[in-house]
Amino acid sequence: MTQHTQTWTEADFDSQLAQSQGTVVVDFWAEWCPPCKALAPTLEHLAEEYAGRATIAKVDIDKEAGLAARFQVQSIPTLLFFRDGELVDRAVGNLPPATLRSKIDDHQAA
Repeated sequence: MTQHTQTWTEADFDSQLAQSQGTVVVDFWAEWCPPCKALAPTLEHLAEEYAGRATIAKVDIDKEAGLAARFQVQSIPTLLFFRDGELVDRAVGNLPPATLRSKIDDHQAA
């Protein structure tokens, strides 16, 4: 099975963000977080669905605590939405696919 989500680290976050076209959704998650694990298949599906139009990236907060602190991630999963490298929205929790799709579409059109 091909993985469509990307894993970003503190070392490559800014360069990856700069290279990404369209909307970027960054999922701050942890291995021990049940809602994060429940959200993962939805994000993988959306990454496949929006391939070439949006980027879905994952940041493990246990490995990348500096990024979690930089973006003031208090609860997980936290999704950050970027457009042209700028943070434009955030959402917390295991959101339904339709809600995530709507948010991505809104930021695509912006």
